[in-house]
Amino acid sequence: MTRVKLCGLRSEADVRAVLELRPDYAGFILSSGFRRSVGAAEFRMLSAMLEGSGIARVGVFVNEPLTSLAALAEFTDFLQLHGSEDDEYILKVRGLTGKPVIKAFTVKSAGDVTEAERSPADFVLLDSGTGTGSAFDHSLICGIRRDYFLAGGLAPENVGNAIDRFEPFAVDASSSLETDGIKDKAKMAAFTNAVRRKG
Repeated sequence: MTRVKLCGLRSEADVRAVLELRPDYAGFILSSGFRRSVGAAEFRMLSAMLEGSGIARVGVFVNEPLTSLAALAEFTDFLQLHGSEDDEYILKVRGLTGKPVIKAFTVKSAGDVTEAERSPADFVLLDSGTGTGSAFDHSLICGIRRDYFLAGGLAPENVGNAIDRFEPFAVDASSSLETDGIKDKAKMAAFTNAVRRKG
């Protein structure tokens, strides 16, 4: 069954919705400078709310210094790297933290998919960019030979079709789950339910 990741969570209300909806992964942007960024103290509190829930906490970082990433790693279950991090950095992160790594790749060509296939990360995430909310050319991933998270432009209305066509390991959404820049529980529920209906 395709797994569900709800990303860009920022508030207690977001986490309470996640606890009710039970996605497989809950993502938090932990590098500063992004609209959905969460500070370290706030994240520790939100992470504690998910402790023991069975929902994996994903810390999302963009070109983060290893020391600051490691300081928050203990409050996560997975580390997602969404910048220009190379293979050496990925291996250092895994060795330093002991946490599985998801490496995000912006897909613009078949070469990007080939690069993702070769990554030493535990999982790869295929996206159109960082929080763009738009889709890339999904025909580029038809032949991919490893498990991946599919992101970029997925919404309750189209995620079922994406699952039927590509059978990704997991699907990831953030922008499409918001109303006026705030997570909308009804949209979060609609997305999660659309995925679960695919069984």
